[in-house]
Amino acid sequence: MTAKLESHVPAAPPVSAEAPAPTRPDAAKQEARRAHHEALRLRWKAIEEAGGTDAWVRQQLVAKGVAAEEVDFESLSDKQKAAWKEKKKAEATERRAQKRLAWEAWKATHIHHLGVGVHWDEAGGPDKFDVAGREERAKANGLPEGLDSVEALAKALGISVSRLRWFSFHREVDTGTHYQTWEIPKRDGGKRTLTAPKRELKAVQRWVLANVVERLPVHGAAHGFVAGRSILTNALAHQGADVVVKVDMKDFFPSVTWPRVKGLLRKGGLPENLATLLALLSTEAPREVVRFRGETLYVAKGPRALPQGAPTSPALTNALCLRLDKRLSALSKRLGFTYTRYADDLTFSWRRAKKSRQKELPLADAPVALLLARVKGVLEAEGFTLHPDKTRVQRKGSRQRVTGLVVNEAPEGVPGARVPRDVVRRLRAAIHNREQGKPGPTGETLEQLKGLAAFLHMTDAEKGRAFLRRLEALEKRQTA
Repeated sequence: MTAKLESHVPAAPPVSAEAPAPTRPDAAKQEARRAHHEALRLRWKAIEEAGGTDAWVRQQLVAKGVAAEEVDFESLSDKQKAAWKEKKKAEATERRAQKRLAWEAWKATHIHHLGVGVHWDEAGGPDKFDVAGREERAKANGLPEGLDSVEALAKALGISVSRLRWFSFHREVDTGTHYQTWEIPKRDGGKRTLTAPKRELKAVQRWVLANVVERLPVHGAAHGFVAGRSILTNALAHQGADVVVKVDMKDFFPSVTWPRVKGLLRKGGLPENLATLLALLSTEAPREVVRFRGETLYVAKGPRALPQGAPTSPALTNALCLRLDKRLSALSKRLGFTYTRYADDLTFSWRRAKKSRQKELPLADAPVALLLARVKGVLEAEGFTLHPDKTRVQRKGSRQRVTGLVVNEAPEGVPGARVPRDVVRRLRAAIHNREQGKPGPTGETLEQLKGLAAFLHMTDAEKGRAFLRRLEALEKRQTA
């Protein structure tokens, strides 16, 4: 077999010097870090109870016996003056030390600053950009209650405030990165860049996904990364159509910048400061790795946007596209089309109306040109761009594919949306070659073949299950 099969399951990122695989911190170090943070939190609490930093520092000086009493300096003898000066020096030294401790406690419990170009208000509270009835909106969307401060958010995420600031802070030039980046091949021969968060940030993003992002409203036309919907449900909506029109959005994830994510979260009911933090946690700037004076630097080469590989990104785009989906659904209905969206793939299908005792309308009556012109306008109005090279019009009589599945009208007993026969043939040949002891093409793995078999199983369970059993036998043979 010479053709290389493309997996529908993304490969794991390669381990390299520039993007090392994350290592699990030692449990003792984690416990020490938690204990240190708790001590800082309690220290700041004591500072607040004392009435502020100056009052707390004064208490510490008195408790340590280094607070110099105010005296009539002129009435002292030379020996007393010298002793009082020494005590004042000791007091000044201790005061500086205590102020450093107070500053350390403040930094551990406050954000203060999130980088150049990021507006941050520590106090938060209502402002003119809050949606009407913000708290009611948050409750209606099922957003978590009690997230009324930075410390409350950090506690919900299971990290310290300083860690939250570290993950959220934006730098144009950084000495490290919270992400791994790698490339996978695309069907057209190009490469797709994936950027995935490292272990600890990924855990934070998964909390944000489950407790905030997935609770935001999504349109019924969205089929990607939505519970109960899939590639299959997206394709079945266009089964047996006379005309299928496929449109792609250009630079879909990079076009969703962090201010757009922040606006979405605010619209969902979050206050300004929490929306800022969650938007920064969910985005990253594309970066170039450079060496400068012996140091490795990660330099931003574009605005901070959704990384293609973060767990929060697909669901954020679904929520962000709510108005886009509404507009395209209404447009499609007016023109007689059915509309669905799977991530950045937009699909429109048209069925000609059949009139009794009259000939069927010709396929040329499908208003494709009008549809495409209107879609382009809607996309631009919503902050997206139609990809000029990826628009396809598939008419009845030619093979119609939607998210990788063939949706042409099929005979009875054949799945309405099915994996193309050439893909099944290549998969069968690849498994046969492996069973005969022949190596696969460079880069082809059993995991990729299993991904394709699982893809087939989605539409043809019996055939897919047979392929999966053969692949499991090959795996056992390899490990024996």
